[in-house]
This record gives sequence, C-alpha cells and structure tokens, in this order.
Amino acid sequence: MNNLPLVLDPTQDGLEKVLRDYQIEALKLVWSHNGDGMTSREVYEATNNMLGKGKSVSRASIINFLNAMCDEDILDFEEETCKGGMRRKYKKGLDEKGFKKHIASDVLRSLMSDFPEETLAAIKETLDSKSLGKICD
Repeated sequence: MNNLPLVLDPTQDGLEKVLRDYQIEALKLVWSHNGDGMTSREVYEATNNMLGKGKSVSRASIINFLNAMCDEDILDFEEETCKGGMRRKYKKGLDEKGFKKHIASDVLRSLMSDFPEETLAAIKETLDSKSLGKICD
C-alpha cells in the first residue's frame, strides 16, 4: 500500500482534492453497488452516463484506475470466466470513510517523512488545544 499516485490540490473540495471527476464517479458506483461486483464495462458505461454530455472517459482509463485501487486495497475484485477469457468484478474494499482516512494517512505519512518538524508545527498551529487534546487521547 501507500503507492497510490495522487496529486493533492488543496484548492479543491472533498474528494476532488485527490481524484478526477470520473474517478470519483467510478468509486461511488462500486461503493454503492450491493451485488456481486461490477465489471469494468459496467463501471465505464455508468461513469460516462454520470459525467453527462460533453465529457467522457476511455474504458482503458477506467480499467487502469480500478486496478490501481485494487493494488492499494481500496477496492477488491473477483475474477470470473467470461466469453473472452477472464474478467474482474470490482467490489468495495474500503468504504468512502475508510478511503478518506487512507488518503489522510498517506499525506501525513509522506509529509512526516519529508518535513517532520514543519508538519508537526503546522498541525499544532492548525488545531486548537482542545482538538489536539482529543487527538492525543
């Protein structure tokens, strides 16, 4: 884990800080699916429908993203036999809350590795003493 190639954009809100719009839609689809998983084709088609007119994403981009999420244990999958050979059915690994915690941990771990003193100072300055006390308990 911890190899997810994300770019943090602090000017954005929510998941947009670390994911593109199609990636958010793809994850939300898999997270909300209660069946036996979704194929890349199902995710691809539903994501493009959600993006609306004028926006689209390639199936290869969806497959690459879903596989990267599996490599990071954010999504899970099962392989099944199909007409063309084998295919993956993508399932929820981490839920949305777990994913957000994963991202926060990765960012903090990276900052602590590269800028430990500055990161701790920024955390202390950002949080008031009451919030910091809750975290340290």
